[in-house]
Amino acid sequence: MTSAAWLLAGLLATDAGAPDAAASAVAPDAGCAPDAGASVLTPLKLGLVAKQWQAQRFPSSGAAAAIGTCSLGCLQGGATLPASGPGYEVIRLRRNRRYGHPDLVAYVRRLGVAAKKAKLGVVVVGDLSQPRGGPTPTGHRSHQTGLDADIGYTAPKGVRAGRLSAARREQLSSVAVIDLKTHKPTRSWNPRIVKLLALAASDPAVDRIFVNPAIKRMLCEGATANAPWQLRVRPWWAHHDHFHVRLKCPADSPLCVPQAPPTGDGCGAGLAWWFGEAAGPARTRKKQTEAVEPEPQLPLACGPLIGG
Repeated sequence: MTSAAWLLAGLLATDAGAPDAAASAVAPDAGCAPDAGASVLTPLKLGLVAKQWQAQRFPSSGAAAAIGTCSLGCLQGGATLPASGPGYEVIRLRRNRRYGHPDLVAYVRRLGVAAKKAKLGVVVVGDLSQPRGGPTPTGHRSHQTGLDADIGYTAPKGVRAGRLSAARREQLSSVAVIDLKTHKPTRSWNPRIVKLLALAASDPAVDRIFVNPAIKRMLCEGATANAPWQLRVRPWWAHHDHFHVRLKCPADSPLCVPQAPPTGDGCGAGLAWWFGEAAGPARTRKKQTEAVEPEPQLPLACGPLIGG
């Protein structure tokens, strides 16, 4: 690997959900700002870069390591999450995004076991990372270092553990539990979702969990208002049909750039911002900024993972 000096060059991302410029500037999915001044590969256009990473069909060799930031990095020595396991099922396998740092794979398996024990139904798992991390052509700006996972709030009707055909896995989508226009729960909302989030956020490996602002508001106003895991759950645009887990940088990954620790419990004025008039224009500005962003500059340590 390259010198750890790259690690020191990164800017630590601000917390997603703050009622300030960060809400419109950081990348979606979620809360990870690009680095400045980092050692880089030759810049290429995002489409080409992402396709190069998508073309890597298997994890690289070498010791497991998350490299860079969640929206500007890669994964060495990734582990594969089995399609089925105690308490969980992975959907859309053809996307080939069920890889992660071993810590992430272990986390998902722990969550499945805990949810099964608590009788919360099947945990439906969406995207983790590509085999070697890196940017994806569609769907995400983060998930690049093998530390992020998308998990459904509730399983689609008829889904049973160990009984999903290959075709059915590709057809399934996460179930929307919040109406994005009204900010109200849909008919698919149920109290077990809060229990699942509590299990997911209570794991000490978790750095943040991103949910729809309406769900965060319910957590802040309900019996979970003073729960110790509350500070790890942060509001973010969309996330009405799945929550997004991000783990802390693993001890074995010195080139992993962490976000600044979340501050406060995410309730109060910061949460109210998401339901005010400023939130809409902020999201529009964010999309406009993303449309003209400069070409990505990946960490130098990621170079050998392409085709290696």
